[in-house]
This record gives sequence, C-alpha cells and structure tokens, in this order.
Amino acid sequence: MANLAEVATEATIPHTRKRRRFHSLRSHWDLYLLMVPGILYFIIYKYVPMWGIVIAFQNYSVFSGISGSEWVGLQHFKTMFGNSDFYKIFTNTLLISIYKLLWGFPGPIILAIMLNEIRNMLYKRSIQTLVYLPHFLSWIIVGGIMVNVLSPSSGIVNQLLTMLGFEPIYFLTSPDWFRSILVASDIWKEVGWGAIIYLAAIAGIDPQLYEAAIMDGANKFRQILHITLPAMMGVIVILFLLRLGHVLDVGFEQIFILYNPLVYDVADVIETYVYRVGIQQAKFSFTTAVGLFKAVIGLLLVMMANRGAKKLGQEGIW
Repeated sequence: MANLAEVATEATIPHTRKRRRFHSLRSHWDLYLLMVPGILYFIIYKYVPMWGIVIAFQNYSVFSGISGSEWVGLQHFKTMFGNSDFYKIFTNTLLISIYKLLWGFPGPIILAIMLNEIRNMLYKRSIQTLVYLPHFLSWIIVGGIMVNVLSPSSGIVNQLLTMLGFEPIYFLTSPDWFRSILVASDIWKEVGWGAIIYLAAIAGIDPQLYEAAIMDGANKFRQILHITLPAMMGVIVILFLLRLGHVLDVGFEQIFILYNPLVYDVADVIETYVYRVGIQQAKFSFTTAVGLFKAVIGLLLVMMANRGAKKLGQEGIW
C-alpha cells in the first residue's frame, strides 16, 4: 500500500507543477509581456541570422542563395590557416585586445572607487558627468578629436613637444605609437560608462562595515582592500567573463576611422580584414569562416574562465 501511495504521489507531481506554472503565468502576465520585446530581439537579430553560418562551408553565390550554393566542407578553414596574412591579423587582434583588457578593464574599477571616496556631492556629480560624456560621442567625432589633437603641425601634443625642444611625432602614421593611441582613446571614451555598474555594486555595501573598520583603526586603503573590493568581486568576475567573450572584438569603427596603410602591419585586425575581403572583394564564405573561428575562440575562453571562476569560489555566468 505504501508503494502505491508513493507512485500516486509521484504521478501527481507533474500536474501540480503544471498548475503552478499556469498560475504564475496568469498572475504575472504583465511581467511576462514585458519580456516579449527582448525575446523577439534575440530571436530575430541573434538566433535567426545564425543560419547564415552555413555559408562558411559553401562557395556561396548571391544568385544561387544558401540552398543552391556548392558545399565545400572545410576548404575555407584550410585556406584561412594556410594564409600567412591571417596569422599576422590574428596576432594584431590578440595583442590589441590584450592591451585593452590589461589597461582598460581595471580603469572603471579604479574610477568607481575614486568617485565613491568623494564626499562633496556637487563635485562628485560634475566629475561623473564629465567622465560619462565621451561614451555618447560616436567614433567619428572621437576620431576627429584625435586627429586634431595629435596633428604633427597644429596638434596641441606636438606643439608642447616642440616647445620642450623635441621633434614632432607623426602619431597616427607611426607603427610604434598607433596601438597605444587605440588603447588610450578607448579607455578615455568608455571608462566613465563602465564605472556605473561598479558604483552600483559599491552602493549596495553595508555602511556598518566601514564603521566597524574605522573603529578597528583601518585607514582608507585598508577599507578599500578588505571591504570595497571583496564586495565588488562578484560583479568584477561576471563582467570579466563577458569581456572575454568579446576578446577578439577590438572595435571596428575605432580602427577603421584611425588607421591608414602606413600602420596596416600593426593595426589590421580580423574585423577590418573581414570588411576589406568579405565586403569589398565579395568573398563572403571565406570571411564567414574567419568570423566563425573568432566566435568559437570567444566561446572557449568564456567556458574556461567560467570554470576557473567557479573553482575560485565565484558564481560565474552559469
């Protein structure tokens, strides 16, 4: 009899779950309705276009379409790995991305901590507005600013160098300076916007923790080291994992606007290569294979970093 009762109980569990789900859907229909635009966005613009990945394994023809184009298997991937230019472009992409990660990722964290220590609210809000503003400028505008500021004849930087007795430097045509300019301009444009999430994380810290630290004699540096940073660590890990997923996305607009043939050796990256070969030369299948390779690398990095974060005691993405 006990076994029959257990079987009957297990049989009713799925029906109970279904009723709860229906009740939840009925009770919170307005919240589910708010999810619809976001779900449609990802379906239409993220998942449906994934069907186009198949052209990486075809000799795609615009006139034949995806269904009528010839299948060639891994031929484009073999061509990609056998192309010496691809390794140079991949190296450039990786180096620029690593530089931006090493110098750009800590920037918003440091800025958020510094802003949090400002006690004058008017001064704090003024600084926040100034550092947020560049994010809303397009790279066309930022590129124009960089060209004017770094101009060898009329730029303020070279004018200062001339006053100090140095020769003018052609920054945007110098392979030695170009990557540094890319990293510095990217940090200047995005550091304020990136600090918003960290400021929100800091705002959630219990003030009593700081009061207890002060009672124990901890100075500002100790408070930041033992209270602020540990409280931000969960957000830092999640944003770092998300950043790794785009580790090979170095910013097409920025590089396309600033680079020129004199710095191709250090500035030509996967995104500009895909544009030049895929769009201008109409090699759609080959550049789709390059893009698929980049996406797979990003996915693997995220999976590895997420596993490492969990081993270190952090939550990770999933």
